[in-house]
Amino acid sequence: MRLLKRLIATLVLVPAFAGAATEGLIPLDRAPAKTTDISALQNGAKLFVNYCLNCHAAASMRYSRLQDIGLTEAQIRDNLLFAGERVGDLMTIAMKPKDAKAWFGATPPDLSVIARAKASSAGTGPDWLYTYLRNFYQDDNRPTGWNNLVFEDVGMPHALWELQGTRTAVFDNVVDPHDKTKTIRKFVRYDNVKQGKLTPVEFDYAVADLVGYLEWMAEPAQNTRKRLGVWVLLFLGIFLVLAWRLNASYWKDIK
Repeated sequence: MRLLKRLIATLVLVPAFAGAATEGLIPLDRAPAKTTDISALQNGAKLFVNYCLNCHAAASMRYSRLQDIGLTEAQIRDNLLFAGERVGDLMTIAMKPKDAKAWFGATPPDLSVIARAKASSAGTGPDWLYTYLRNFYQDDNRPTGWNNLVFEDVGMPHALWELQGTRTAVFDNVVDPHDKTKTIRKFVRYDNVKQGKLTPVEFDYAVADLVGYLEWMAEPAQNTRKRLGVWVLLFLGIFLVLAWRLNASYWKDIK
């Protein structure tokens, strides 16, 4: 019984500690659900190709799969292919991993299933990505000139800075509630340096579209799977009723 209690306590506490460890200096914001919004997914695909695909590959995804979100082959070819790729090609990049590591300090990860990967490690992939992409700030102490409140000392520069603008972060030192002899750094506010192409609200919508696309790309068949799941459950429910009545009819004359 004691061992069982310890196991239950571990299962309850570990996810909580893991979630807290991944939130960085701020809590995670809830990402808007966009995986069924076709126009949002199309805008997210455009943002991904224009701002993410320069450094990050998505080698498990083909451009042609974007037809599943309503884009035609001509639209993909005319608007999302810039370096001689073909519609049937995988979403790869020309940058070599060796060069990427030298420039950024680490090889940029493949983003094919990043939303599912973060869901496994951080507990909620879309929320982590949504908060992370919206909380970059200028930091002259970092090699790239950028830092992030969710992922401190990140090696990635702010790819969306033209849209969001540039800003600095203001921090304050406060007493650690767990150890009164120590102080910890607490985020206070952002100070705007330069306005971006989008307003803050527009930028949040754009990031939500991008995260929605990343979530869809991690499993393009997820919406179909969910629709089929509903019909399967309905079928099983009807079959259960028929089996129950058939069983009652079969045994009704047997005492």
